[in-house]
Amino acid sequence: MTEITRVPLQPIAKGALPKLWLGVAAIALAAGGIAWAALPQVVDIETLSEGSGGFPASDDVALVNYKGTLPDGKVFDEGKQAVFPLSEVVPGFSKALEQMQRGGKYKVEIPSELAYGDKQMGDIPPNTDLTFEIELLDFINRADYEQQMRMMQQLQQMQQSQGGSPHGGMPPGPPPAP
Repeated sequence: MTEITRVPLQPIAKGALPKLWLGVAAIALAAGGIAWAALPQVVDIETLSEGSGGFPASDDVALVNYKGTLPDGKVFDEGKQAVFPLSEVVPGFSKALEQMQRGGKYKVEIPSELAYGDKQMGDIPPNTDLTFEIELLDFINRADYEQQMRMMQQLQQMQQSQGGSPHGGMPPGPPPAP
C-alpha cells in the first residue's frame, strides 16, 4: 500500500492579502515601465498647411520639397522636387511621410534614434535630433515609378540612337537588301 503525505493548507494571515496585492501591483507597474522605456521614439509632426487625399505607403516613392536643420538651426540639407523612396530614407523621415497628404506642408522633429543614431553622417553629429520642413508634392507606387523610369530610359536611348537624323536613325540612301 502506498502512503500519501498530506500537507494542510494554512489560512492567509490577517493583513497579508493587501500586501500580496501591493506586491502584484508593484511588479505590474515595474513591467509596464520597462515596456514603456523599450518603446521606440516617435516622430513629432506639426501640420503647417493641410494636404488632401491619401497617404503614401512604405513601398511608395515621394516627391518633396524639404529643408533639414540641426538643433542649432544650421541647415544641413535641402532640396526641391527631390525623389525619395520611403523604404530608403531614415526611419523617422519615412514614418513622417506616411502621415502626410499630397500638397500638405509639415514641420517634423525626428529623434536621433529614428535618424542616424550614434553615427556621424556628414555635418550631422552623432545622437542628433533633426528637424525638417517638408512639402509633399506627390507620391506614386514604387513599381509604377520604376516602370516610368524604364520607359524614360528607353525613350532617351531611342533619341540618342536616332542622333537627330531625319530618317529616324537610318542612314540616308536605299534600304538594305533583304
